[in-house]
Amino acid sequence: MSPVPRLVVAAPSSGSGKTTVATGLMAALTARGLAVSPHKVGPDYIDPGYHALATGRVGRNLDAYLCGPELIGPLFLHGARGCDIAVVEGVMGLYDGAAGEGELASTAQVAKLLRAPVVLVVDASSQSRSVAALVHGFVSWDPEVRIGGVILNKVASDRHEALLREALDSVGVPVLGVLRRAAQVETPSRHLGLVPVAERRAGAVDAVGAMAAQVAEGCDLEALVSLARGAGALSCAGWDAGAALVSSPPPPLPSPAPGAAPPDSRFQPERPRPQAPPSSSSREVPPDGLPVVAVAGGAAFTFSYAEQAELLAAAGADVVVFDPLRDEELPDGTRGLVIGGGFPEVYASGLSANERLRKAVGALAGSGAPVAAECAGLLYLCRELDGLPMCGVLDASARMTERLTLGYRDAVAVSDSVLAGAGARMRGHEFHRTVVEPGAGSGPAWGVRTPAPRVEGFVQRGVHASYLHTHWASEPGVARRFVERCRTS
Repeated sequence: MSPVPRLVVAAPSSGSGKTTVATGLMAALTARGLAVSPHKVGPDYIDPGYHALATGRVGRNLDAYLCGPELIGPLFLHGARGCDIAVVEGVMGLYDGAAGEGELASTAQVAKLLRAPVVLVVDASSQSRSVAALVHGFVSWDPEVRIGGVILNKVASDRHEALLREALDSVGVPVLGVLRRAAQVETPSRHLGLVPVAERRAGAVDAVGAMAAQVAEGCDLEALVSLARGAGALSCAGWDAGAALVSSPPPPLPSPAPGAAPPDSRFQPERPRPQAPPSSSSREVPPDGLPVVAVAGGAAFTFSYAEQAELLAAAGADVVVFDPLRDEELPDGTRGLVIGGGFPEVYASGLSANERLRKAVGALAGSGAPVAAECAGLLYLCRELDGLPMCGVLDASARMTERLTLGYRDAVAVSDSVLAGAGARMRGHEFHRTVVEPGAGSGPAWGVRTPAPRVEGFVQRGVHASYLHTHWASEPGVARRFVERCRTS
């Protein structure tokens, strides 16, 4: 059973106002003294930052493609533990999911898995009576999706509102809120979406406050809370990092023999490269000590899933966050390094200027210590980014382009690494406008089959660097494997 009241904020399409409504609702309910659990459907890293600002709690993702439908309920309950209510912001249009996969990873699927009512946010700026046909279509498309109400966004006037309400009376879906066009909250965006909270803290605080005021004024908060209380019971238990590690099969450390080959012959695993002996500074961590795993943070590296750090800690690591823009040294005793995604291209000059830290990262990687880098982390490990020196761990050059690479990926490990044995399967997501031109000295990390078969990323001694963002809750053994390498490298 689940006592947590909850609702899903969805829309017919992107750009309808989901983020404004969801974030504003979270903040407005928090201001009323409720403990609000914030969630985001899909792989988005930016919106959860605004959710966290609105609620004072960690924003969490619910991604049925990366984690599998079976983990949606447990991960939700994990995040919502101890809360009075949960608000889940959808992704894209209500019924849009992973390309070619039916409803998989759609907001509709997540709403059904959570047995949660849906509030449909409709951009009404260019319609009146037609809104009834639109809402009727979304209500009737999938009878298992319960649309409990509509919030009308970008309404021009009292007369416009009256026409919309009159039209919707025939559909039988209550109007739970009306937001006026003139009161829209503007939040700055760039090539990959909204500017993250970490980059504009003061402005983000003001924006969230404005969203909260707009929702509190224009929406029926009591009716929304009542709707959330009508969510169905969940029979699953909440996810727990320690229990997930216990139940997952222990992954073997890299060995001279390659793992099982994937079915596609183009993705045959490589033989592990010979490993140099550990440096003189390398030592095994005592059994009663916790190896320090440094995790990059700050404005340049804001993309990570909360469960990753929780799994590392549960696996026996002392997780310490540092800022590559400000800190000139890695945390004391660092035995492993995790560098997630973000916007290094925006902060390339600042990252490059921090030469002491770049050298420290290079020295750590050169010692054979485990280093896991995703997307932005991959760029940071390159020799250069847009002509500016980076860490030089990888003999590769990165640069910005106009082309967006975006989509889910079904991946198979091509080389043994600190994260996975060759032949292991994992799902990921790509979202970038950069390209990396590799040099020599590294094996590929992943073989991916979409949109066309190719190998991707780098495996070099203890380094695993790739464009793919992965959710470690789907394969908890990744965290255990990484921490074990930290203990012995």
